[in-house]
Amino acid sequence: MGYSVVKRVGDLLFSLVGMLVFLPFFIPLAIALRLTGEGYIFYLQERVGYKNQPFKIWKFATMLKASPSLGTGSITLKNDWRLTPMGKYLRGSKVNEIPQLINIFLGNMSVVGPRPLMKVDFLKMSPEVQERFYTCKPGLTGIASLIFRDEEKYYSNTQMEHHEFDRLYIIPFKGELEAWYAKHCSFTTDLLIILLTATSIFYPNPSIVYKAFPDLPQLPEHIKLVDETRA
Repeated sequence: MGYSVVKRVGDLLFSLVGMLVFLPFFIPLAIALRLTGEGYIFYLQERVGYKNQPFKIWKFATMLKASPSLGTGSITLKNDWRLTPMGKYLRGSKVNEIPQLINIFLGNMSVVGPRPLMKVDFLKMSPEVQERFYTCKPGLTGIASLIFRDEEKYYSNTQMEHHEFDRLYIIPFKGELEAWYAKHCSFTTDLLIILLTATSIFYPNPSIVYKAFPDLPQLPEHIKLVDETRA
């Protein structure tokens, strides 16, 4: 049995168990979201997926509906003014990502893989990187998600224009990380990424990821400099 089949079976089991475990918390959270912000619970947005095909990603609503055309657009900053009253807490804890269990169950996402980007961000990559970025299904977590767990801080701390910083440094490095993942994709790699994701909830430090995967591409100097300016 190929690993792709094993991975799909694992995805189905993970998504089913995850949805059952989360079900008791859904009703109070749904009520809270309904009564705050703009009153909507889920946010469905088109993202680029497996083999560069579009799909709708599920998330709990954390930002204003018009956010993609307001402020910094597809880039979210720390304490972004577009966040709803509950949005800051849901994003900080990553609870807003839980509805993606539906995507995993449907088969347009996996537990581990490259993060599904908005088209506007996907097009910032070179054609060569675009070609290989989604040779694996996009994931709820992944190697770039671990390295950039506090991604909002990079954009908040840089002196550059946010989309330019993203295009020149963040996106190309994510491309390198996902190329590494596509080359090393295996049961062991995926299991380690899942364990590191759980660990990052309590210890959000990318250095532990490099200890687990010593041959990972190193952070470029421009990103390191921004990292060192963090408060």
